[in-house]
Amino acid sequence: MNLKGRSLLTLKDFTPAEIEYLIDLAADLKAKKKQGITGNSLKGKNIALIFEKPSTRTRCAFTVGCIDEGGHPEYLGKNDIQLGHKESVEDTARVLGRIFDGIEFRGFKQETVEKLAKYSGVPVWNGLTDLYHPTQILADFLTLKEQFGKLAGLNLVFVGDGRNNMANSLMIGSGKIGINFTILAPKSLWPKEDLVKTCKEYAAVAGSTITITDDMEAVKDADAIYTDVWCSMGEEDLAADRIAILKPYQVNQTLMDKTGKKETIFLHCLPAVKGNEVTEDVFEKHSKVVFDEAENRMHTIKAVMVATLGN
Repeated sequence: MNLKGRSLLTLKDFTPAEIEYLIDLAADLKAKKKQGITGNSLKGKNIALIFEKPSTRTRCAFTVGCIDEGGHPEYLGKNDIQLGHKESVEDTARVLGRIFDGIEFRGFKQETVEKLAKYSGVPVWNGLTDLYHPTQILADFLTLKEQFGKLAGLNLVFVGDGRNNMANSLMIGSGKIGINFTILAPKSLWPKEDLVKTCKEYAAVAGSTITITDDMEAVKDADAIYTDVWCSMGEEDLAADRIAILKPYQVNQTLMDKTGKKETIFLHCLPAVKGNEVTEDVFEKHSKVVFDEAENRMHTIKAVMVATLGN
């Protein structure tokens, strides 16, 4: 499958077959890495890593993934370049595109990553915006495939802030790939109706379902329960209100027991605020899978770079 020159801005832009290809490529690159085998598909390539928001997993994954494949990553923090301040995003994009072979962006506005892709002329990868987090979904799906041997037909429930970038992106990816996906959240934090409609159309083609509900019984038969922090970066002033609204949606052992399945796993994109969205005991009980998921950020991001930019 040829994805050369493609940007990854949202999984909306990728077919189910392309998503599966990236997951399978990541699994292959992971197996090789475990054997001490790295590649040189990014030899001679320079990659700009733009971070408006700080990160542990995204920064480390892009850096190590790039170096493993022979490339050079250059970290550009929010004070290192003039992105959208003294220089327009369009002009910064045109400069970076002449110097670098690929660009990662992690920040606030989806519009920024889209402008970078439009004006730079090189592949651009979304390392997180307020709307979407596509590289995280690839890592989540690789983890689910490792745990269950398949993706289509699994039951995945996201519990918490149902309109954040993780809920949005999991809904898109699940719809495309045929996972039965449920968002369990208070009505005030449900995703936008137009996105739900789009994802239900994906799911209809894939033969799966998308459900948005505030009914705790919705976790029954879940293969995986997923949560994220209750307050995203930049929303700290809303913390008290958010905690009050979401306290009933904490992932605790009582909620895990409601699935009726002993083999249900817990997932979290990290960092976790234990005691808020998940209890310490549930987190620690499932910590091996959660940190597999964190490691898989690197393997899936490496796959994206290799597929879209590698020789």
